[in-house]
Amino acid sequence: MAVVLTRVTVPTVGDEGQLPDSLPSLFWPDVPLSFETLRIITPYAVAMALVGLLESLMTAKLVDDVTDTRSGKTREAWGQGVSNVITGFFGGMGGCAMIGQTMINVKASGARTRISTFLAGVFLLILVVGLGDLVGDIPMAALVAVMIMVSVGTLDWHSIHPKTLRRMPRSETLVMLSTVAVVVITHNLAIGVIVGVIVAMVAFARRVAHFTTVKDVAHPDADTKVYAVTGELFFASSNDLVYQFDYRGDPANVVIDMTDSHIWDASTVATLDAITTKYARYGKTVEIVGLNRDCCQGQRLRPGLSRRPAGAQSAHRPARRPAGRSADRHLQLLMRQRC
Repeated sequence: MAVVLTRVTVPTVGDEGQLPDSLPSLFWPDVPLSFETLRIITPYAVAMALVGLLESLMTAKLVDDVTDTRSGKTREAWGQGVSNVITGFFGGMGGCAMIGQTMINVKASGARTRISTFLAGVFLLILVVGLGDLVGDIPMAALVAVMIMVSVGTLDWHSIHPKTLRRMPRSETLVMLSTVAVVVITHNLAIGVIVGVIVAMVAFARRVAHFTTVKDVAHPDADTKVYAVTGELFFASSNDLVYQFDYRGDPANVVIDMTDSHIWDASTVATLDAITTKYARYGKTVEIVGLNRDCCQGQRLRPGLSRRPAGAQSAHRPARRPAGRSADRHLQLLMRQRC
C-alpha cells in the first residue's frame, strides 16, 4: 500500500513476467521428440522429481504427525507424478507439496481435509487470472518478508538447539550440515538433497556394519564347535566376518548357526564360501545351519549346507557328493541381488 501511495519504484511481481489473464488451454508442446531433447531435459526432470518427491513425502509425514492420521505415501507419489505430466500439456510447471503453506494451512487454519488444498488452488487461480493487475503491483520485498515469516514459523527450532544436537547421533548432524552447506554453496537444492542422501546412506551402512557378532556358543563334543552369527549381513557388515573364526585352532567339525542373522546380498554368500574354503584347507568340516528360508530362495542357497575336505565324511551325515562339488553346488556365487 505504501509503495502504491508514494509511487516508489521498486521491483514488483509484474516485473518477473506477465501474469496470465485467461484459463490455460490444452496443447501439444512444440519441441522435437529426439534424444537431444531428452538429453537436455533429463537432468532437470530428475532433479525436480527427486526434490519434489522428497519434499512431498516429508510434508505428508509432518501432516500425519500433526493430525494423528496416516496418509498413503504411494498414492501421493503417483498422484504428484501423473498431475505433473498432465500439467505440462496445459503449459504449466510441475510442482509438489510445500511444507510452509501446508503447515500454515494445518496449524494456523486448522485444515483437516483435502477441500482446504482445493480451495487454496481456487483462490490462487482467482488472484492470478481475475486480479492479475493488483497482484502484479505487489512489491517483491513484501513476498520476501512473507517467505521469511513462513520459514520462521515452520522451522523446528528445537531440532537445532545445542542440547538436541548433543543428544542426536553425529551421523544425523553430519547429514543436516552437509545438506545445508551444499545448498548454500551451489544454490541448487537438488544437489544438496543428493549429497545428503549419499551421506545418510554411508553413515547408515557404517553404523549397521558394527551390529554383526560371532560367538562361540556350544561344544557338543570334543570334535565339534558351534558358532552363532547375529545381525544383518550385507556388503558392509560381512567384510570382517571372515576374520572372526579360529581356522587353525578349531576342532575337526564346525557348525555355523545363522538363525539370528539375515543375508541380504551376494557379497555375504561369497564371504561364507571363503570361510568354508579356509576351513577346508585345514582339513576341517563346516556345516552352515539356520539359514532364513526367504534368504535361501533369494540367494539360491539351501538351509543346511557344508563343505568337507577331500575324502572326509561329515560327523553328522554321510557324504553324498564328491568332496569339492558340494560347496560349488550348495554355495553359488552367481546370486540374485535381492533377498
